[in-house]
Amino acid sequence: MSADVWVESLIRQYPALIEELVPSAQRRTGPRGSAPSGGGTAPMRIFISDTIRDIADGVCELEEAVRERLGLRPARSVSVPDRLRRIAGLRDRIDQDPVLSAHVLEEARRMARRCARALGDPEQIVRIPGRCPFCDSVSLRAFPERGTVLCANPGCRCPDDACPCGDTPAFRHGWNATDLPVEAVR
Repeated sequence: MSADVWVESLIRQYPALIEELVPSAQRRTGPRGSAPSGGGTAPMRIFISDTIRDIADGVCELEEAVRERLGLRPARSVSVPDRLRRIAGLRDRIDQDPVLSAHVLEEARRMARRCARALGDPEQIVRIPGRCPFCDSVSLRAFPERGTVLCANPGCRCPDDACPCGDTPAFRHGWNATDLPVEAVR
């Protein structure tokens, strides 16, 4: 699976972490409607703060490592999503270096998983381009943590009589992300 999925995930989810960090301005009520002691805002959640710091530091270090490995000058400091966009913009050059590509994949995956856990997301589902080889529907969904691609079309049926898709409505065809037929992603 490409690092692009994880980088895009971080670009989308990082702002939600910032929102989670901001304490609520609404007053909470204590037992029987009384005001709680100690103030009127929800407490800041430290694990969110730690996650933001870890991801911000990780993205900064990852961009520096990428630029150094590619022989590029250091870039000016920008926001985490902007750094991620710059990394994504170097994808073609990163992919030419297998060691760097593997490092970017691993770091982006680690940070995206940590971000998702902090936000309470069990696992992100990513819509991928292409058509299901069985139903020709544009309904392929990737589960990056499992490395699996499923067809989300409930009407998807294959020609194999032994396949559970014929008699189990909840069954979904699935492939290892690396085993998806090439014609499906065209």
